[in-house]
Amino acid sequence: MRIVHITAGAGGRICGSCLHDNALVRALRQRGRDAILLPAYVPTTTDEEDVAEQRVVMGGVNIWLQEFVPFFRHTPWFLDRLLDGRRLLTWLSGRTAQTKPEDLGAITVSALEGEAGHQRKEVEKLACLLRDEFEPDVVHLSNILLLGLARPIRAATGARIVCSLSGEDIFIGQLPPAHRDRVLALIRQRAGDVDRFVALNRAFADQMAPVLGVEGAAIAVVPHGVDPKGYPDLPPDLAARRRSRGGSLRIGSLARACPEKGLDVLIRAVALLAATHDVRLVAAGAEIEAERPYLERCKRLANDLGLADRFEWRGQVDHAGKIGLLTDVDLFAMPTTHPEAKGIPVLEAFTAGLPVVASDHGAFPEYLGRDPATRLGLLCTPGDPAAFHAALLVLADDPGLLERMGRNAFAAARERFTPDAMAAGHEQLYAATRPR
Repeated sequence: MRIVHITAGAGGRICGSCLHDNALVRALRQRGRDAILLPAYVPTTTDEEDVAEQRVVMGGVNIWLQEFVPFFRHTPWFLDRLLDGRRLLTWLSGRTAQTKPEDLGAITVSALEGEAGHQRKEVEKLACLLRDEFEPDVVHLSNILLLGLARPIRAATGARIVCSLSGEDIFIGQLPPAHRDRVLALIRQRAGDVDRFVALNRAFADQMAPVLGVEGAAIAVVPHGVDPKGYPDLPPDLAARRRSRGGSLRIGSLARACPEKGLDVLIRAVALLAATHDVRLVAAGAEIEAERPYLERCKRLANDLGLADRFEWRGQVDHAGKIGLLTDVDLFAMPTTHPEAKGIPVLEAFTAGLPVVASDHGAFPEYLGRDPATRLGLLCTPGDPAAFHAALLVLADDPGLLERMGRNAFAAARERFTPDAMAAGHEQLYAATRPR
C-alpha cells in the first residue's frame, strides 16, 4: 500500500500540522510502510528530521497569480514550473507574514472549488503527478481546506481519500462573512468526496461533525505521538529540580504568540502567584508578523504586572531548544481560549515528565483526565486567570502531587502517545477505509 500525505506547508514557521504530518509519515516509514509526504503551497517546517519531498505541489506563487491575474490561468505548464522553485517559495513564505485570514477569503473559496476553481490548472497538474509518478493507494489530505482536491485525485488515481481535521475552525471563523458562508457550504458539499475523516481527539471530531455533515462516530480518532528521543530517559525528580534553584518555581509554555493560545491569561495568573511565591514564566513559540502586536501587548502586560524580571520569551525554538525549555521548568501551562484541536505541546510536556495545567475544553480533558488517581494535570475555566492561578497554586504548594502527576504524564507519553501507536492507528484506518 502506498500512502501519499499532502500537507499544507507553513514556510519558516513551525506549526502543529507540519509537526504532526511529518511525524506520522516518519513513523509509518519506520514501520516499513511506503509513505510519502508531499508539501503544498510552500515548504514545510519541522523541528525533527524532515521527511518531506523537496518538490512543492500547487506552489503558492502560481496559486496566487491564478487567483488574482486571470492571464496565469492559461499559461503553459513549463512556464508555471519556473515559479515553483523551492527558493522562490521559501522567499514567498517569508513575505506573507502580514497576511491575515480575512485577506484569504476568495482564494480559500477557489481552493475548495477544486477542478472548478481558479486554480483548476494546479489541481489538474497535481492529479496527473499522482497518477503518473506516485500511483497512490491512499491519499491523505492534511486539512479540510484541501477538500477541493479529493474529487479530481480520486478520478485520476482511484485512490482512497482520507482527510485530517486540524483546527481549521479558527481560520474559517476569521474569514469575512460572505466568504465564510461559501467556504462552509463548499466544505459540507466536498466532504462527500472523502472516504474517511480522522481527528487527533474525540472532542474536535464531535465539534466538526456537523460542519462536515457526518456523524461524530464516523470520524476516526488517532492521537498524535511524540518521539521520546532526546527527552529524559527516566521521570525527572521535580522536587530536586526545584530545590536546585532554592525553591523557585518555573512554569513553561509552548505555543504560537496569538490570542487564542492565551499567553495573556497565563501572564495574569503568574502575576497573581508571584504575590506569594518565587516564580518565573518561560514561554516560547512561533511568531508571525501579523500577530506581533499581540506579543508586544503580552510583554507590556508582564512589565505592568511586575513580572519584568520573571517573564522570559524565547521565540521560536528548535527541537533542542524545546527540550531545553521543558527540562528547565517544573510544570507546563496551556491556557488556550479557543478549544484546541491538536494540543501537541501538552503531549511534549508529558514526554518530558511534566504535569500540565490547561483549559478545560478541546483536546485537553481527554489528555489530562479527571480521575484524581490517574490525571496528568489540572483543568481550568478557559480565559480565567483566577482559575489558572488557583491550579498553579495547588501544584506550587503540593510537591507530592506535582511529582505524581509528572510521573503519570511520563508513563502516559510512552504508553499512549507514541509515534508507533499513531502510525499503527493510521495503518488500521487506511486498511479499513473503503471508497464511497
